[in-house]
Amino acid sequence: MKPNAPIRTAVVMAVIMTATAVLATAAKPTRMLAETRQQLKIEPMIPVRFGDWRVVPSNGGIVNPQAEDLINRLYSETISRIYENTKGERVILSIAYGKNQGDDFQVHKPEVCYPAQGFQVRTNVKDQLTTAHGVIPVRRLETVLSQQRYEPVTYWTTLGDFSVSSGIEKKMLDIRYAMDGFVADGLLFRLSSIDRDSVKAFELHAQFARSLLSHVGQGERRRLAGLAQ
Repeated sequence: MKPNAPIRTAVVMAVIMTATAVLATAAKPTRMLAETRQQLKIEPMIPVRFGDWRVVPSNGGIVNPQAEDLINRLYSETISRIYENTKGERVILSIAYGKNQGDDFQVHKPEVCYPAQGFQVRTNVKDQLTTAHGVIPVRRLETVLSQQRYEPVTYWTTLGDFSVSSGIEKKMLDIRYAMDGFVADGLLFRLSSIDRDSVKAFELHAQFARSLLSHVGQGERRRLAGLAQ
């Protein structure tokens, strides 16, 4: 860590705390950003067939690491699909969308939800996914259930029309939206596959994401991944 890093972090935290205190005493945002969306639903944005990929029956292959009551409380919409390419490789796509991404309703991240359902998170690495339309900050996890199900995970989160890479960045965006009078929406976009070879799995996730994002419109890319192009 650079010598000035702790000082910079302390300054950022102080700014956030001050801004949060100001907002707490000011009028709270009342407009839902989701209500300004031309297309509220996320599922219609995701094609069931694109490039070399198509949706196949799940046959119980999707493990949902969150309790149903939590899902109903936190999320406005959830999507779970399994896609397969012509090589027989499969990717599990899970999206959790919430109209209200305030502190009490934030999407729950895989590193929290997976262990709650018995998975062990062996690694959790911050990374970037480069696409033809921009770079997405992502997290890559290696998880395993009962030493039998090895499930590498790639995910990212958005707030409003932006991808976020840290809690501090999310809080600053929260403040920005609140100053404009909005309660921001957001989503968690998760890709996973059943594979002991995590390097291979992460590359497959990247290929899938690049193809998907190239087969949707610019507005959809912004909603799904915070990409402006």
